[in-house]
Amino acid sequence: MKLDILAFAAHPDDVEISAAGTLLKYISEGKSAGIIDLTEGELGTRGTVQTRYEEAEAAAKLLGISARENLRIKDGFFEHTEENKRLIIKQIRRFQPEIVLANSILDRHPDHGRAAKLVADACHLAGLRKIETEWEEKPQEAFRPRLVLHYIQDYYIQPNFVVDVSEFMDKKIEVIKAYKTQFYNPNSTEPSTPISGEEFFDFLKGRMMSIGRPAGMKYAEGFTIDRIVGVKDLFDLK
Repeated sequence: MKLDILAFAAHPDDVEISAAGTLLKYISEGKSAGIIDLTEGELGTRGTVQTRYEEAEAAAKLLGISARENLRIKDGFFEHTEENKRLIIKQIRRFQPEIVLANSILDRHPDHGRAAKLVADACHLAGLRKIETEWEEKPQEAFRPRLVLHYIQDYYIQPNFVVDVSEFMDKKIEVIKAYKTQFYNPNSTEPSTPISGEEFFDFLKGRMMSIGRPAGMKYAEGFTIDRIVGVKDLFDLK
């Protein structure tokens, strides 16, 4: 199955919080997308591994993505090992995405920055034909995505460009709320976290408004990239 966009996340819900609007936008235009969760989020303060799987499945249905996989790398302790890189390389070669979305390059949670580097490195290595991998007992061809973009998470990072997702803001919030154990629930007896308060959605909307405002957009999602981006037509720029 070839996908147009493949989004990676250190934990289930990372993509939904920071890039769900972008996925919704392109899926609505006929593009195909999938999500690869690196870990099961087993160290999360709230919920369980089982509820995270259930919530991730519910979010996937709301997004309309074509595939979702979990690599079951160890939450909180994964490193830049050959084993972990090969797990990601297999998914890149399996789905052959034009665009890869990955975690923020720097963030409050140390897993996010590590995941950003791990995925970016794997995207490069996936294009080297002398690295041999198999999927379903068949050799995989080398493949390198055209773009590796990093979404912005808790820490503010100046984006290199922004995507207008104003039309999909309400749907994005619905997708995020599929993670019932992780976000605001007045009846929850679990400990509070930085994202479980009622005010988190105000923060999220405010962040998206501040990112979009300079480009004349009501709500936007921002991305960074480690190289210069070219455009064919200056009149496409906002």
